[in-house]
Amino acid sequence: MRLAVLDVGSNTVHLLVVDAHRGAHPKPMSSEKDQLRLAEHLDRRGALGRDGVKALLESVHRARDTARAAGCDDLLAFATSALRDATNSAEVLARVQRETGVALEVLPGEDEARWTFLAVRRWCGWSAGRLLVLDIGGGSLELAVGRDETPDVAASVPLGAGRLTREAFTSDPPSRAEVAALTERVRDEIAPVAGRLRAAGRPDRAVGTSKTFRTLARLAGAAPSSAGPGARRTLTAQGLRQLSAFITRMSGPDLAQLDGVSASRAHQLVAGAVVAQAAMDALGVTELEICPWALREGVILRRFDMLDGTNGDDRSAQTSPGGLGPLTTHRARWS
Repeated sequence: MRLAVLDVGSNTVHLLVVDAHRGAHPKPMSSEKDQLRLAEHLDRRGALGRDGVKALLESVHRARDTARAAGCDDLLAFATSALRDATNSAEVLARVQRETGVALEVLPGEDEARWTFLAVRRWCGWSAGRLLVLDIGGGSLELAVGRDETPDVAASVPLGAGRLTREAFTSDPPSRAEVAALTERVRDEIAPVAGRLRAAGRPDRAVGTSKTFRTLARLAGAAPSSAGPGARRTLTAQGLRQLSAFITRMSGPDLAQLDGVSASRAHQLVAGAVVAQAAMDALGVTELEICPWALREGVILRRFDMLDGTNGDDRSAQTSPGGLGPLTTHRARWS
């Protein structure tokens, strides 16, 4: 079965086309990204502005046409933090469906954490024991812990790297005072969630996933992307502290010159490092293993589980407000 997954995030709109079936490793066939930075198009009222809506419509159109040309059987389309936060989200979603035929479903933060956890579990396997999973996005931080495929605790907090960069920094590079104030804020907001995760039991393995963690790990000495997804990559707390002291003195354009740093996200890296360090400290993590699978892979895996009627436990079977609890699908009917 060929499946297209469209992920509308705070920074990028990412279309992933895979061939897969239940029990098989999803084989990527193509991947396309549009750097829309939708979160930066939210106005003072929190609404997605005209330019942001126009860019989103054009991107979804292209993704739909690509999926159709690739012969995809299904198209799963979901949105995360940027549209989750937009005050005109319902209006934007309705317009996207009306003009493109694609039904975007807003994924609640806890479900985002849950499906990311599923992807990491499948990647790491049962021998990993109790997993702790951290994912830093553009608009939010997702955390989950558990021993099964469904986490015991899944949480989302509005501590994304892009969001905090916009809210906390007025200069590039940020001043020491701004970094210190952000660090204190992040620690305060993470503390209650970290307490819930610690109460669920000590993890056997801590895992980080997302572009932010991959970039931080690369800058701290992990293998480059050319080594392939199977290369073991880690990020230690000590390495992160040393790296943070270095990158907080660099501007976004200078950071973009470093190996492994994306030019479109370089300006968010300092805030991402602050969140990563605060989360690791709050959870007592000294080392994170970096996993190449994340939310999109989790959504794909859940889709094939449901095709075979594998519902998991009751928590997995609950339907979320976004419709992706048991994972509904926008079936491709190409006109």
